[in-house]
Amino acid sequence: MSTITTETEVFSYAALEQTWPEFEAKILAFLDQLGLADKALHCDHVALRVNSIAAADALKQAFGARGRIISDNQINGRTILIIELDKPLILGSFNIDCVELPYPGDTLYPQEGWEHIELVLPSNAHDCDGLSQELAQLSPSLVPLLQGQAASLTEAPIKVKFSSPKGDKERLANPTIAFKQADVCIKIHPHSIKAVIASEQA
Repeated sequence: MSTITTETEVFSYAALEQTWPEFEAKILAFLDQLGLADKALHCDHVALRVNSIAAADALKQAFGARGRIISDNQINGRTILIIELDKPLILGSFNIDCVELPYPGDTLYPQEGWEHIELVLPSNAHDCDGLSQELAQLSPSLVPLLQGQAASLTEAPIKVKFSSPKGDKERLANPTIAFKQADVCIKIHPHSIKAVIASEQA
């Protein structure tokens, strides 16, 4: 049998399953490094990154057979699908029941596949400053990072990004703080993806 695969075959659901254990191990190690592993936060979804419409279409079909699309929205000029799974993905102690599948935009990602998880820190914060203050209270060890200081004694620098992504119909402010190290990223926001989708339909 030929070992040559097409782009869509590379990003089949089976291929993603094969890379899940490595992604899980990296995420759990990063959570521990950030001091968030024991904070009992809820992981509301996991996100993919792809560089071609063909790959996005293939994954849309594969995940669609294992769940249902609960949001098809335009965010920052590109389509982003949220798929609610019939059977949640297990990552450590997290049961993740939604997958975020963005269609490609202008950015060319160096690595396609699993990209980040998003955690919910229940909060009424309307901006990143407010969310940052609450996150600092939850995990004081993050204060230097949140204040823009480099993390010490780490294998690779940790980058922190503050953003407020917003869908075209979104009515619920959901500021986001992202921690990225090498090819692993963990994002934190105050409202779950399902609450945000509900705000769009209100």
